[in-house]
Amino acid sequence: MRTALSDLKKQLQAAEERINTTKMELVNLDRDHTWQALHMAAAGACRGSTRTGGHGTWGNVVLPKENTRFCDDICGATKFNVCDAEVALIGYPGKAKNYTTTVGSFYNYGCTKAGNPNVAFDEVKAPQDGIFQRRVYYYRFCCCRLA
Repeated sequence: MRTALSDLKKQLQAAEERINTTKMELVNLDRDHTWQALHMAAAGACRGSTRTGGHGTWGNVVLPKENTRFCDDICGATKFNVCDAEVALIGYPGKAKNYTTTVGSFYNYGCTKAGNPNVAFDEVKAPQDGIFQRRVYYYRFCCCRLA
């Protein structure tokens, strides 16, 4: 009887561990998808912010904006060395219920100034779960292309 009870406790503990592992995997997946959605929005914002909408036979890139640097410098340090724009984006959680609901906001600070230096707007310096916080932080990105 004790052996059966002991075995049952071990099985229950193993099941709880699997559940906890699965929960963490789902949180990680949700986090990755949420960051990816922001990055796709940034790519779309860059596409709409450029004079030509991007050009050439290669893709243009979106880079995270460091809060104290200019996008001209950030782009210039890569092979995609021309800055077309800087965008700052935020999307609000939940589904829109009508056509006057604000679902997001944006800024374009341009390439030649640091803009708002608030470190909370810097994705690289943000906590990994910063994307889940309900604070109003605009994550900022540089829109870069090859010369």
